[in-house]
Amino acid sequence: MDSSITMKSIKLGIIREGKVPPDKRVPFTPLQTEEIEQRFPNVKVICQSSEVRAFKDDEYRELGIEVRTDVADCDILMGIKEVPLADLIPNKTYLFFSHTIKKQPYNKKLLQEILKRKIRLIDYETLKDRLGNRLVAFGRYAGIVGAYNGLWTYGKRFGDYSLRRAFECFDVNDLKLELRKVKLPPVKIILTGAGRVGKGAMETLDTAGIRKVGVYDFLTKTFDEPVYVQLGSADYHIRREGGHFNRDEFHQHPERYDSTFLSFTKVADILMAGAFWNPKAPVLFTREDMCSPEFKIKIIADITCDVGGSIPSTVRASTIPDPLYDYDPQTGQEKPSLSNDNHVTVMAVDNLPCELPRSASEEFGRDLIDRILPLLFVKDADGVLKRATIAKGGQLTENFAYLEDYVAEK
Repeated sequence: MDSSITMKSIKLGIIREGKVPPDKRVPFTPLQTEEIEQRFPNVKVICQSSEVRAFKDDEYRELGIEVRTDVADCDILMGIKEVPLADLIPNKTYLFFSHTIKKQPYNKKLLQEILKRKIRLIDYETLKDRLGNRLVAFGRYAGIVGAYNGLWTYGKRFGDYSLRRAFECFDVNDLKLELRKVKLPPVKIILTGAGRVGKGAMETLDTAGIRKVGVYDFLTKTFDEPVYVQLGSADYHIRREGGHFNRDEFHQHPERYDSTFLSFTKVADILMAGAFWNPKAPVLFTREDMCSPEFKIKIIADITCDVGGSIPSTVRASTIPDPLYDYDPQTGQEKPSLSNDNHVTVMAVDNLPCELPRSASEEFGRDLIDRILPLLFVKDADGVLKRATIAKGGQLTENFAYLEDYVAEK
């Protein structure tokens, strides 16, 4: 932020979530708002009253944070999900997940209105260091909850045990206690992804007492206990023209590679998909592959929820209230969940961190306080905020000029 602003008092507003269905997460927990005011003496936090967030208004009030309905006098407004058009206040700085940078059709009007009202928009998804690594994200909790839901699904389908739903747990510690109830037979679980999502999923599997094994052992050995393997791209891709897997080449030219993922589907019972998929890369498997008697997987927890992506059974996103559906490989159609032994049961909830809103908010707020607020309130020497700003003063910034045709559409 400009140095002229850092010298004066700044009002930071935590806005209520207005998207339907409502999101219970917050950018900062009550304790964190207190920390912000202590760490940045020129900042006053205002919390907009809300009946939906995981932390009650009184939890903020008890720590001396002002709670009120009107936040129009705040300089910076921070939320989680998209702000309803009617709630956008002109000439303010907003930080939230706008879901506009991929030209998402359903949010075109949102970005148009942001430009019209001369709002400065910084999207959490675009806050990155110079190497392109995201600085704040909910990925770890997507992994924790996604893997938990995969284990919950197995219990529902095969009846070996029964778990509470993740959203019924008070926080992540409560969820980890619930994992003690998992009593799996000697199944094999595939986990893809090694980033935040993959690490979160590993936490769940490790807490449940499921042993991690190497690729060779997973493919060739029989176990008397449940095991899982964590796969990186190099574990299931080969160069079409021969030679060694090259990570940089794969990321830039995934079309030069073929998938060998089918070797894992012949021995695995559960797939937990947590890896980013490039549309130019080969799919993990096809519907025809799923029809083969050699295809053993019966439960797919698609944590990435990439509809129309690398997993053909992810035909739509599911919801927290109704997280499962079956997929019939023979017809390629969705079927009622748990309706036939020949079906694959799919968990594809697309807002997994919302199931543990208190814990997910706490970690997200920690990253914001440590990595982003000093840039907002003190100095942004590396230009992180400038690179992350999508719109300012009624114009798209240089980094996001590619959205011109998107916002020009009626």
